[in-house]
Amino acid sequence: MRLRTVRYASAVTLVAAVLAGTAQAGTAVAAPAPGSGGTGPGGPGHRATQRALDDLVEEGVPGAVAQVRDRRGAWYGVAGTADLTTGRERRAPDRFRVGSLTKTFVATVVLQLEAEGRIGLDDTVESLLPGVVRGNGNDGRAVTVRQLLNHTSGLFSYTADPEFRDRIFTEKFLVHRYETWTPRQLADLALTHRPDFAPGTGWKYSNTNYVLAGMIVEKVTGRPYADEVERRILRPLGLRATSLPGTAVRLPMPSGRAYAVLSADPVPKVEDVTELNPSVAGAAGEMISNTADLNTFVSALLRGELLPARQLAEMRETVSVTDGKPNTSGPGYGLGLMRLELSCGKEVWGHDGEIHGSQSSAVTTEDGRHALALNFNGDWAGDIQKVNDAEFCG
Repeated sequence: MRLRTVRYASAVTLVAAVLAGTAQAGTAVAAPAPGSGGTGPGGPGHRATQRALDDLVEEGVPGAVAQVRDRRGAWYGVAGTADLTTGRERRAPDRFRVGSLTKTFVATVVLQLEAEGRIGLDDTVESLLPGVVRGNGNDGRAVTVRQLLNHTSGLFSYTADPEFRDRIFTEKFLVHRYETWTPRQLADLALTHRPDFAPGTGWKYSNTNYVLAGMIVEKVTGRPYADEVERRILRPLGLRATSLPGTAVRLPMPSGRAYAVLSADPVPKVEDVTELNPSVAGAAGEMISNTADLNTFVSALLRGELLPARQLAEMRETVSVTDGKPNTSGPGYGLGLMRLELSCGKEVWGHDGEIHGSQSSAVTTEDGRHALALNFNGDWAGDIQKVNDAEFCG
């Protein structure tokens, strides 16, 4: 879930002091010195990736964890102060909130239901959720499931609502961080706004789309979307570090801390935002995972282990993120799956995610044989693309 889009560079000068205070309290463990943070088979082959992690810490990311899986095995990289546990668990990076990577899991479940004949991608939202998408120019009769999944619905993103932003993305978050939001509340908030464009005529990332997708899964199956994700994906793949917390505010152990800047002040304070009620994100971004599980998931997905060939092909039919028109090369958004173009011209598939105090990404080559998952435990600095370029372009 892309909850934060503004970076505050001035916070870089403060984060070291904040994290030092955490370390004095006995909760933070510094990563190895720059250049020495990687472990696992093929370590020397990932020096560029480790350097990228180290460089991003120098630029202001508090801490980073990453895992690569390729033909040589698994390699782990750490940098900065990632609040990792010590000992053997250093080789299994800690759990973190993955934000919008949740969308890929939800889209996979929807496509599984389509493969079972229980839903159609061109079914309208109105036919599945009668009366939910109405008012202020919004019409569920004109919006399809496909348009929800590829963000061509035109529905306003509830996270862009000014009052919501003031409540959740400023210092007020510290007062409201434990509040529970229902999917219907989030959807209704979005529908107080007119659509950004007519369905199918453009592209704009909207968290409302996936809140509705989660509601559709529940309507079709009779079970919460989280139960379906667990039953259909987490258990079959053995993703034991991945969970859908619902309203639980704490991260399961082992886990690190998460830091955010909630002010645009010239010298803002860095806040510990580890605890929050993830119902504010719901099916658009509530999940918790770790790098190993994320790599397992994206690799299995692209290898066709979770979807029949036709549904996987549908998932990979992308549209341009500028005009919503179909495209077959370069950056594009499919059904909960992004195609990313790297600096060297190579393409990888996956998704990224951002929520308070956490930036995550999981991408893989088209054949699912070379995967990279990572997390930054701060949300105001860091360019994930630099790590992707380092790993896949060398």
